[in-house]
Amino acid sequence: MNEHRRIHSVALMCRVLEVARAGFYFWIDKPLSDRALEDRRLLPLIKDSHSASCGVYGYRRIHLDLCELGESIGKNRVLKIMNAHNIKASRGYKRFRYGAGRPAIVTPNPLQREFTVARPNQAWVTDITYIRTWQGWLFLAVVMDLYARNIVGWSMKPSLAKEIVLDALLMAVWRRKPASPVLVHSDQGSQYGSDDWFRFCKSNNLEPSMSRRANCWDNAVVESFFSSLKKERVKKRVYKMRELARADIFDYIEVFYNRKRRHSHLGGISPEQFEQASF
Repeated sequence: MNEHRRIHSVALMCRVLEVARAGFYFWIDKPLSDRALEDRRLLPLIKDSHSASCGVYGYRRIHLDLCELGESIGKNRVLKIMNAHNIKASRGYKRFRYGAGRPAIVTPNPLQREFTVARPNQAWVTDITYIRTWQGWLFLAVVMDLYARNIVGWSMKPSLAKEIVLDALLMAVWRRKPASPVLVHSDQGSQYGSDDWFRFCKSNNLEPSMSRRANCWDNAVVESFFSSLKKERVKKRVYKMRELARADIFDYIEVFYNRKRRHSHLGGISPEQFEQASF
């Protein structure tokens, strides 16, 4: 109507389009509603939160960021603003299962999917995943403490030799220095069934536990971490060199995931914040 007001009278256009003249003149003086103006103010805050997470936060975690800044806003409104401006969380490739041989020693599964524990260093879970590079595979082994879901040990190597899991577990023991026995749960990969693995566990007061054969749900929490890593950082990328992949994965684990990433299981705070708040 505003574009054609020099051709047709405002009264005629309002009558034909069934628009109130008072409403049209109010729009001329104030073209954006109060809600639209507020959405415009919130948009940079949403973009900052999305950018600070390297593009991995969806509307739920961005909503938590805004609430932490003192904003009074609902999740659905955050989602609506993000959809209107095509702001989306990144997604990555799915993990495939690779053959790693059968374990020489198989142990029972005392963990029994009890992934919520009462204190740190009560139960750790561990597993291996792969990262693509132009130089070949880079394999990553991690050890996660189930209490705060933080990664307490990790190792990256170009092969699946047993040293990769031993180095990750050694880092966890060195960092945490557990005073009482710790349950260490893994799948039935050959690295976790080696004599060296069991000797290391015995000498460091660790109790091995194993998933049932080919049952990923028995180790679902660490599988979920790998899924987040692939979706939020790797993002279907093939790194040019293994060293570039190492640096990026180190940054994700030590700088972002443990210290900053909001975890839904922990009430929307990071693993480090959760553990510090508990003691």
